[in-house]
Amino acid sequence: MNLRKEITVGESTMVLETGRVAKQAGGSVLASLSDSVVLATTCIDSKPREVSFIPLVVDYRERKSAGGKIPGGFFKREGRPSTREIIICRMIDRSVRPQLPKSLNHETQIIGTAFSADPEHNPDVVAMNGAFAALALSSVPHEHVLGAVRVGRIDGRLVFNPTASELENSEMDIVVSGSTAALVMVEGEAKEVPEDILAEALEAAHKEIKKIIASIKQMVKEAGKEKLVFEEAEPDPELNDLVRGVVGDRLHQGMTEAGDKMIRKAAVDAIKEDVLAQLEERWDAEEDAAERLAQAKTVLNELKREVVRGRVVNEGLRVDGRKPDEVRAISIEPSFLPRTHGSVLFTRGETQAMVTVTLGTVSDEQKIETLTEEYWSRFLLHYNFLPYSVGEVRFLRGPGRREIGHGVLAERALSAVLPGKDDFPYTIRVVSDVTESNGSSSMATVCGGSLALMDAGVPIKAAVAGVAMGLIKEGEDYHILTDILGDEDHVGDMDFKVAGTRKGITALQMDIKLDGLPTEVLKRALNRAKQGRDHILDRMDEVLEAPRAELSPYAPRIQTLDIPTEKIRDLIGPGGKVIRGIIEETGVSIDVEDDGHVTVASADLEALEKAMKIIKSIVTDPEPGEVYTGKVVRIMNFGAFVELTPGKDGLVHISELEWGRVGKVEDVCKVGDEMKVKVTEIDSQGRINLSRRLLLDKPEGFEERRRSPEKRDSDRRGGSGRGQRDRRPRRDQ
Repeated sequence: MNLRKEITVGESTMVLETGRVAKQAGGSVLASLSDSVVLATTCIDSKPREVSFIPLVVDYRERKSAGGKIPGGFFKREGRPSTREIIICRMIDRSVRPQLPKSLNHETQIIGTAFSADPEHNPDVVAMNGAFAALALSSVPHEHVLGAVRVGRIDGRLVFNPTASELENSEMDIVVSGSTAALVMVEGEAKEVPEDILAEALEAAHKEIKKIIASIKQMVKEAGKEKLVFEEAEPDPELNDLVRGVVGDRLHQGMTEAGDKMIRKAAVDAIKEDVLAQLEERWDAEEDAAERLAQAKTVLNELKREVVRGRVVNEGLRVDGRKPDEVRAISIEPSFLPRTHGSVLFTRGETQAMVTVTLGTVSDEQKIETLTEEYWSRFLLHYNFLPYSVGEVRFLRGPGRREIGHGVLAERALSAVLPGKDDFPYTIRVVSDVTESNGSSSMATVCGGSLALMDAGVPIKAAVAGVAMGLIKEGEDYHILTDILGDEDHVGDMDFKVAGTRKGITALQMDIKLDGLPTEVLKRALNRAKQGRDHILDRMDEVLEAPRAELSPYAPRIQTLDIPTEKIRDLIGPGGKVIRGIIEETGVSIDVEDDGHVTVASADLEALEKAMKIIKSIVTDPEPGEVYTGKVVRIMNFGAFVELTPGKDGLVHISELEWGRVGKVEDVCKVGDEMKVKVTEIDSQGRINLSRRLLLDKPEGFEERRRSPEKRDSDRRGGSGRGQRDRRPRRDQ
């Protein structure tokens, strides 16, 4: 059956339709918002797999035809997913995965494909709601039906699913997903928005999400499939008691008395190995020994979870001995690397990031192609998670989805404080290499990135810090944790990353595993994050309070100027001859934009100033009284033609070469000589008259014989019959 639902969110209407396209999929929804159309499907394999994880794969792709484009490259077809596509995949996955039963062992796949793109309506929220609806209609079991909405704030007013034009004036761009009971995922950026305003926006977004969920539930009633049933495997009570008896309090001691992460890990691993060895010996003759050992491992993991959570609830302490609101020790080493333009080694507890900044020119900007537009980005941030950071052995490959997601989060956090292009005309690349990791490496990247930018002399508006917040819920009690460890992230109920300045939030990312989170608890988490962020900013200020006044000596110096568009041709020259000549002579790099904006860069300040002087002389018309040092390009019997700038010559009449009488021009100069001259006149035809003698000392007692202007003009026109000089001479003459 063909079923269609229209949902009004804010001032826009979203349409969800099923039974029309991809009818053989387990669940299929054609979702649209204005002219943005996404097909979302869900399928589940009929055969189970022997896996210890939920085999869910989420893919999202955008067809170039959606924006009326043909893909570039040799094959002329879509290739690997873009950063934007990966971020949308992650938002769907992070929302859905916690809702699936832990015992799900059938391969499950969600695919979203954008087939039409409206420049004003981003298809990401469309894809998310389509995926949630397709999952709800399929036979895949899940805890809650979900919905998603984008929220902005313009002139103090919240706007839901704002258009691209509206977002240009918005204080925030936040994507929120949730169930009827709670928010489950938040991703976005803001322009130093205070915590209370953000909490208000999230609460209002949840109300809009409930409208979408109500429509999806109605679709399920009318066209949904029967859900597969998965029973959570419960360990045998006797086996559970046996494992706990063998372990005793050793696991608690190993996890709380040991020092750093690696020592705790070694202690826990030793305990597990000893326990499993004892159990294996006891069950050696049993037929189901392998199954029992697998159940024993599950009990051991549950015991570890109980230790981490129980110490917080019962003792008010973490496994590393910290209080819930305590930030780990911070160490900051600026200018850590000698030849980079800016660098810092940022260490917080057992998480460490080596962050570098490289400054480039306009030619280093990255071209970004979306479905509907192309633009150039002057800020790049790349996050690398190295296997040795957690003591693992792993092949080095390209960045995975997690690395892309963490990099985008840090990039959003820092973008809000970057100077404008007019104030700082550099392309900026930040690279964070995580060299140690025990939780919150993305927030270490934010802190290290902010410090590295200041170390490079980038005049950012304010320092930015980030902190990851956790949550443990036991009964009706909520325990908020500041600066969480990897173990606390794994067994906790929330991972809430918040980055910003002292003034407000610039980026956030939240994943919640609970069925519900009261608004008051969310506000407490935001305020606690503010306290943690301010503490980190205090430590950062102690080391580097403001951007350095000078750039690194290895960084390029950049100067810009705007020239009339009609002068661009003069600067470039025929076939690029003029601009190439300047580059070869000075060694600088020059970029000329269509609007006449010229950017000149060089690590050599003297060369940069020389190139700027040449450019200014080319694009500026000479004025009487100005002095130039030019090159003699042609000699006639009545004078010498001197090139003031490429393509611009003037005449030094023979009478203007010396104070005394000159018999032949060749007695004073030859082609190729440099000559310092002064502009004396620009006639009605734009021809330039020059003088050399006016820049020489006048001999004592010298009396000048007057010469008629008519004679000089006749000479310039070639009145003696030896040819005219109405155009620039050829260089090969």
